[in-house]
Parts: sequence; structure tokens; C-alpha cells
Amino acid sequence: MKKELIAIVCCLMLTACGNSSGGSSKQGANHKPSLDVSLAIDGSNVKVTVDTDLSISAEHYGMGREDGEGHIHMYLDDNDKIGVKERVYEFEDLAPGHHKLKISLHNNDHTPYDVTQTKEFDIK
Repeated sequence: MKKELIAIVCCLMLTACGNSSGGSSKQGANHKPSLDVSLAIDGSNVKVTVDTDLSISAEHYGMGREDGEGHIHMYLDDNDKIGVKERVYEFEDLAPGHHKLKISLHNNDHTPYDVTQTKEFDIK
């Protein structure tokens, strides 16, 4: 009986620790944020708009993890990473031809959420 009571108390304590109803609107640690990307091409410029439920945080960029918070990485034509801290980003004066843009969501500390989209487009 005593062992059963201890087991029940331990389970209740663990359940209370995992409760996220402490007033925070951020998603839990296992939440994968949504991602939808749209492109608007105007001549040689491309405006990228990222729609996500991830809270984009410029002030915490490169800092410790916060559940449901982070930033965006973009890779144009497999070039170096561009750290993006806003939902809209514009590429200007792109060369004519076919381009590939990879967009991924990351924690503040740059670890990935494993949420990615790739868009291909042409500049005339």
C-alpha cells in the first residue's frame, strides 16, 4: 500500500511538472511549428513571405532555446546560410535563370525544428 501511494504521488508530481497552463502562449517542446512560404517576383527581385506559428524573435537570435520561439534560415542556390529575423525577406538583383530557395525554421540557438520548405523559381 505504501509503495502504491508513493508511486501515485510521484506520477502526480511528474504530471504537474509537465503542465503548460502557466499562462504561456508558447507551444510545448515537442511542437513542430507550421511553415508556409510564398514568393512574389518583381523583375530581378524576390520577396519571400514566411507564414508560421513560430514566434520570430530578433532579440533572442543566437541565444538559448525558448519553446515556440526562433528564427528562419534561408539558403539561396545552396549558398551560405542567411539568418532571417523577420517574416518578410527580399532578395534583390538576382541573376537571370533558375533559382532554388530552401527555408527552414530554427531555435534561437540555431538548432533546427526540422521544418523546411524548398521553392524553385525563375528570373527572366
